[in-house]
Amino acid sequence: MTVLELIYQDDALIAVNKPAGLAVHRSKLVGPADEFLIDLLREQVGGTVNLAHRLDRATSGVLLVARSAEVAAALGEQFMGRDVHKQYLAVVRGWPEPEAALIDYPLPGSRDTGPRRDARTRYRRLATVEVPIALGRYPQQRYGMVLAEPETGRFRQIRKHMAHIHHPVIGDCQHGRSDHNRLYKQYFGCHRMLLHAWRVSFAHPLSGAPMRLEAPLDAAFAGVLERFGWALPGIP
Repeated sequence: MTVLELIYQDDALIAVNKPAGLAVHRSKLVGPADEFLIDLLREQVGGTVNLAHRLDRATSGVLLVARSAEVAAALGEQFMGRDVHKQYLAVVRGWPEPEAALIDYPLPGSRDTGPRRDARTRYRRLATVEVPIALGRYPQQRYGMVLAEPETGRFRQIRKHMAHIHHPVIGDCQHGRSDHNRLYKQYFGCHRMLLHAWRVSFAHPLSGAPMRLEAPLDAAFAGVLERFGWALPGIP
C-alpha cells in the first residue's frame, strides 16, 4: 500500500503531497484504478477525511483534506471566493513569450462541448534550456520552466491554457505533444507529467491564521531540474 507524504496535519486539516499518477477519488473521469488517495489517507490517519479541492490524476503536489464536513465547507468557500493562492511549477515545450503574462481564455468543464466559463492563469518564465536532440525539422529543442498561478479553478486549467499559447506541459497526454513526451521518456527517463502544485496559501479555517504550505518535488521532477541546471525559484 502506498504511504502518503503528509506535509501538514492538525485537528482540522491535513495537507498531502499527492504523487503523480494517483487518482484522488473514484469518478467516471478517472476510470478503474487500484488505489485512490482518499482511501489511502483514511487508512493511514483514521477518522473522517473530506476533500477540500481536487488535483488531476497526473498532477502532483499540495492537496488539502479536511477532518470534518464543516472544515471542508469553510475551505470550499475560500476556494470559491478565490481567496486561495495557488502556485504551480511546470516544464513546457518552448520558451514562452512574453516572459510573464496573463492568459485570459474561457474554458469548458470536463466536457469539451459544455459551456465555456471565464478562466485566467498568470504565468512567469523561470528558466530555459536548449538541448541538442533532433526532433522533426529542428536539430535542437527548447524547454522552459514556468510558475503558473491560476486565478480561477477550471477543469485542467493550467494544462489547457499552456497548450492554448502553444507551450504545452511536458508529459500531458491529453493536451500536449506526444513527440516531446516520448523524448522525455527516451532521453531523460521521465514518465510523468511535469506539473506540480508547489505552494498553496490560505487562511486556516478555524483560527484564520495565514497558512502557506509547500510540497517538495518528487525524484522524477527534481531530476529534470538537475539535468537542466535549474533551481527552484526563490520566491518569498
